[in-house]
Amino acid sequence: MGRWVKIVMMPCGEFLGRKWNLQDLVIATVLSSMHFLCLFAPFYFTWGAFWLAFALHMLTGLGVTLSFHRNLAHKSFRLPKWLEYLFAYIAVLSLQGSPIEWVSSHRYHHQYTDTQKDVHSPIQGFWYSHIGWIIDSSSRFGKGVRIVSVLHGTLLVNSAGHMWGKQAYNTGDLSRNNWWLAMVALGEGWHNNHHAFDYSARQGLEWWQIDLTWYVINILQAIGWATDVKTPTEFQKQRKVFNGEMVATD
Repeated sequence: MGRWVKIVMMPCGEFLGRKWNLQDLVIATVLSSMHFLCLFAPFYFTWGAFWLAFALHMLTGLGVTLSFHRNLAHKSFRLPKWLEYLFAYIAVLSLQGSPIEWVSSHRYHHQYTDTQKDVHSPIQGFWYSHIGWIIDSSSRFGKGVRIVSVLHGTLLVNSAGHMWGKQAYNTGDLSRNNWWLAMVALGEGWHNNHHAFDYSARQGLEWWQIDLTWYVINILQAIGWATDVKTPTEFQKQRKVFNGEMVATD
């Protein structure tokens, strides 16, 4: 298998049979309750509620991708402090933790990508990388329909973004570019691009790679609110590009 690490599917029984502490149980209960409440959504459906949930989904999702991820974790651009705090507050409404919590675990992920030290790698199984790590305090540092949808949009980057898709750049890890994940996660699905150039405010590096978060950053830059916006040069991209894209196996 060369430099690639084999992805294993951790048996559900093995995960459930591990030692759980009180913190793990509380988080598991909260997550389970949120998903259970979503089952009642069809019985209380109204178009007003739908569009409100959609608007909040987009807003809080953008808070995570723009603030927690690209601004705070990678410092790929600067914002005025009042706007930086506003976006961070919006991100907190996604109930994915505090900025310090989110940023620290994400930086740790980049430092040890797809190794045993990675807090959420699919080498420990898809479900562990997707959501299991959140309810496993031994590996963690440091929700309605709208909350659940934003949560899984983010979590799919950790799991699917390292399993399915194509690699354009030689990053030495399992990160993949995945078009449908980019649609779900507001541009975060161009994950191989991100691991190749983690300092970049733009993840959809090709014109056809839709990156909604980058479009917002670009607007903020045009009006002078986003400054020191970092993107890779053509020379930097050519240094890391594969001779041809490699398709991931399922």
